Amino acid sequence: MDKFKDLDPLLHSQLRLAVVSLLLSVESAEFVFIKEKTGATAGNLSVQLDKLNTAGYIIIEKSFKGKKPLTTCKITKKGIDAFEQYVINLKQYINK
Repeated sequence: MDKFKDLDPLLHSQLRLAVVSLLLSVESAEFVFIKEKTGATAGNLSVQLDKLNTAGYIIIEKSFKGKKPLTTCKITKKGIDAFEQYVINLKQYINK
């Protein structure tokens, strides 16, 4: 595992990496959309979104659509920068 020390441990999780990758391609995404695209359970996705939010990689907005609660996620500049650095670091390992 030493050779992966430069990889962001937050993004080195399959689900968190999938979420960030997905959010890079959209302006924002609803929780249900992210859940469907990643195949994650609601509970696991909630935990991983919270970790990304705490790190400042995404913003989570809670509102209502009619009477139903609506959770929307959006990637931040910090999240974009972290993803880009992760990809650069990963390429360094591939090219060694």
